[in-house]
Amino acid sequence: MGDFLVVAPAERPHLLGLGRQSLAKLLRTWGESPFRANQILQWLHTRQVTDFAAMTDISKTLRARLAAETRIDMPEIIADQTAADCTRKWLLRLPDGNAIETVFIPGEDRGTLCISSQVGCSLACSFCATGAQGLSRNLETHEIIAQVRVARDFLGLDAITNIVFMGMGEPMLNLREVLPALDLLRDDYAYGFGARRITVSTAGVVPGMDRLGAESPVNLAISLHASRDEIRDILVPVNRHYPLAELLAACRRYPLPPRRRITFEYVMLEGVNDADSHARELLRLLRDIPAMVNLIPFNPFPGSDYKRSPQVRIDAFRDIILRGNVMTVTRRPRGDDIAAACGQLAGQVRAGRRSIPLAVHS
Repeated sequence: MGDFLVVAPAERPHLLGLGRQSLAKLLRTWGESPFRANQILQWLHTRQVTDFAAMTDISKTLRARLAAETRIDMPEIIADQTAADCTRKWLLRLPDGNAIETVFIPGEDRGTLCISSQVGCSLACSFCATGAQGLSRNLETHEIIAQVRVARDFLGLDAITNIVFMGMGEPMLNLREVLPALDLLRDDYAYGFGARRITVSTAGVVPGMDRLGAESPVNLAISLHASRDEIRDILVPVNRHYPLAELLAACRRYPLPPRRRITFEYVMLEGVNDADSHARELLRLLRDIPAMVNLIPFNPFPGSDYKRSPQVRIDAFRDIILRGNVMTVTRRPRGDDIAAACGQLAGQVRAGRRSIPLAVHS
């Protein structure tokens, strides 16, 4: 093993979660050239190697030290389901016994991977299965990245063209781990996804939106779901902390690159938020924001009392938005036969519920 110590596994840094700068800093402390970080990133993420012995353009001494003083932890795959529409969902068990869900959605010209940022969620949106189970903990950067590796192991390196942080959890309450993950996803020596190919969704945690806009040029999606505060307070309780006026002001100041839009997600709930008047109110809210509205037919889950709006009502709502010259699409339900559709992800949370204060974790 040379002249270095073997570090206890619990004290070793998680190699999958180290970006280029962090990895280069570690290598410098070992007396190694920082450019080795580029090689290691390629082995880990581009080539998906987990055996240090396979990193053949790195010295045996460095390989041995990586094996002794770092770790590569992958989640256990405890379920792998494919829906009739070819949507695929993995249930992944983490080392502490908690579990998360990751979903791949194939399309004609893209393959979208929906990844989680927390185990459960503390925001308790009333139409969402994840919110109903509460929060166990934040995911670490390496656990976020591991979801991409798992999917690529099964699907191949080129199947995934887009990444969306729309799985379990509120990404803005875990930016300490999400931002480094975004850097790795965009790094050409790791995954090489363009910023236009990555979308981070939020229920409306305004401080996190401001920080994300300042630190990463990725796409932003807002889980809006209502055009009035009194309705949104019930559907998305974080609205009581950041009401619509404050949320939309944050959207207006979000630094969008040219020809980019903020996506506003709107779940269609019969008799709750689907009236013509709601559509007209939504138009007024978005009138000066580069926006695309994504209408989502509600996906039922056990214990929910909501009903999906009839298709004729969804179509009428959509037409009002389109006549207002706002780009609007209706999302086709995907993977609902394996509980992989929007709002259905539940996983199997082992730990008890807890809440995270509505502040951005630095």
